[in-house]
Amino acid sequence: MLYPITQYIKFLFRSTNQHGVHSPFVFNLVTQCFYDKTNYTAYKDIINYKKELLKNKTKIIVTDLGAGSQVMKQSERIVSKIAKNAGTTNKRAKLLYRLSNYFKPNTVLELGTSLGIATHAISIGNTDTKTNITTVEGCTNTFKFTKNNLKKHTSANINIINADFNVLTKELSSNNYDFIFFDGNHQKEATLNYFETLLQTANNDSVFIFDDIYWSQGMTEAWKTIKNHPKVTVSIDTFFWGLVFFRKEQVKEHFSIRI
Repeated sequence: MLYPITQYIKFLFRSTNQHGVHSPFVFNLVTQCFYDKTNYTAYKDIINYKKELLKNKTKIIVTDLGAGSQVMKQSERIVSKIAKNAGTTNKRAKLLYRLSNYFKPNTVLELGTSLGIATHAISIGNTDTKTNITTVEGCTNTFKFTKNNLKKHTSANINIINADFNVLTKELSSNNYDFIFFDGNHQKEATLNYFETLLQTANNDSVFIFDDIYWSQGMTEAWKTIKNHPKVTVSIDTFFWGLVFFRKEQVKEHFSIRI
């Protein structure tokens, strides 16, 4: 746990807000999305979705296929504790909602469904376009619980799949995705493998979002490799997430933005 703390202190020194941004594309994203203070009605749905999970005492036998939890080590876990310790925070869920609302992606891929908090936020964010969301969960029991739970809370076109990421990403690599959220395996080699495999699915306006880029030294190394990839033109480090874009008209730049 010491590593993320030291990295956060370093992040605070190098990061900025919209006043340190000279790229029109990034400036608009920061001011109109990151720092959007609108109290959207949909925020109530986001908060209520998690509230229900925090009250749910269902027990699930969880199979950790990635780096695992830093808090919960036992395999049998209560849904409420998963939501509390490992679930997407309300702040980040709201930001995912705003990102979905801002970019209005037609096709979304999420690696790591967990309890569907992020999935739900993304799904209700884009009301103008019928977004097709594919979300992948490796743990069978978590998949079963979340598939049923999402059905109760959204009518969006969500295809939740129970599969091994290594196998499925190869099968999905011929698709086209406007928005990919990498939140399923916080390990360096796995993250780089998923990125390389799914890189060919990106278009000029796609955004890839990587969760917990300072989870460990390995994840930070993966993030550095990703943002310096020749096809990546813009990267934004928010500390908890790393965002990359592939806009060919953009000069290659890296930003660290406090949210």
